Amino acid sequence: MDFTSDFDAPHSMGTTIIGVTYDGGVVLGADSRTSTGVYVANRASDKITRLTDNVYICRSGSAADSQIVSDYVRYFLEQHTIQLGQPATVKVAANLVRLLSYSNKNMLQTGLIVGGWDKYEGGKIYGVPLGGTIIEQPFAIGGSGSSYLYGFFDQAWKEGMTKEEAEQLVVKAVSLAIARDGASGGVIRTVIINSEGVTRNFYPGDKLPLWHEELEPQESLLDILGASSPEPMSM
Repeated sequence: MDFTSDFDAPHSMGTTIIGVTYDGGVVLGADSRTSTGVYVANRASDKITRLTDNVYICRSGSAADSQIVSDYVRYFLEQHTIQLGQPATVKVAANLVRLLSYSNKNMLQTGLIVGGWDKYEGGKIYGVPLGGTIIEQPFAIGGSGSSYLYGFFDQAWKEGMTKEEAEQLVVKAVSLAIARDGASGGVIRTVIINSEGVTRNFYPGDKLPLWHEELEPQESLLDILGASSPEPMSM
């Protein structure tokens, strides 16, 4: 059999990314599975990337494409900050992401969510889906896992949430997507951005809630590493 055609074929690249505004800032969240078709290339990747001290970006789609867009935007924003003598606003960062995505729409396969806080407009979330459109939203969801979350967010999201409520909503939504979407998985990372700065939180995969018909993990790597005297492996 010729397996080379399998490597050249388009691969399904899945993820779940979320951005939510609350009363005073934003919460960004993502799973950590980077997949190449059915192969999990990285089970603990960080899909929430810093652009400036007050603006972060959630990446989905092609990992290479989203990383190069983030790198270019970070470089331009650093120049922008030096020239102005103050941090860039969330809107400026999001429009720069939109400009690069739209200008290269025929070559990029990536959907992005830009979120952050600035002293002019407070916490803001911008979605920049495939093609380079920019949409300001109170919440944004992206990646393959988002298909399972639209109805949930219509019901669960509300204005004026506290920071704790917003983060609980993000963690619950990502865990729901992990339960249904085979291309989402691993751990959950969140980033909270407000006037006080940035807070990163980490939720291990074995501590996430289990949903309908999900099975408890058995004989996982975490169990083996946590055992006091693991049994030797035999052929």
